[in-house]
Amino acid sequence: MKSFSIKKEAIKKQWILIDAKDAVLGRLAVISANILRGKNKPEYTPNQDCGDNLIIINSDKIHLKGKKASNKIYYRHTGFPGGIKQTTPNKMIEKNKSDEIIKLAIKRMIPSGPLGRKQLSNCKIFRDSNHKHEAQNPKTIDISTLNRKNTI
Repeated sequence: MKSFSIKKEAIKKQWILIDAKDAVLGRLAVISANILRGKNKPEYTPNQDCGDNLIIINSDKIHLKGKKASNKIYYRHTGFPGGIKQTTPNKMIEKNKSDEIIKLAIKRMIPSGPLGRKQLSNCKIFRDSNHKHEAQNPKTIDISTLNRKNTI
């Protein structure tokens, strides 16, 4: 039995739209990461960018379970000595950076490296229901029908 590996020319990308209204952050991130990597397709190849293009709307209406909204801490470093900065999801939402919360969750679920960065660039996140990718005719996926725990 031979292993199947898809060629770059044979990859067909689709546009997929996900509404993040009342969605749980971690479950949305898992579904999104699998779509971006192409793991939902039968011709998945780990070393190729065979995932679809993804549009996530209504990122302001995302939910975090438990006390994660106030207790979870995101760290970053400025590059200077003593330059560690920290923030919480509540502070990011106050600064209208709810799209960054989703992007960070997805980023940590895909591989780090050039292929992972390319796959993450196929994800477009918008704070409200308006987006500029109407011409691509995206296929809508309702994540609440996949599992009852996906939404609140």
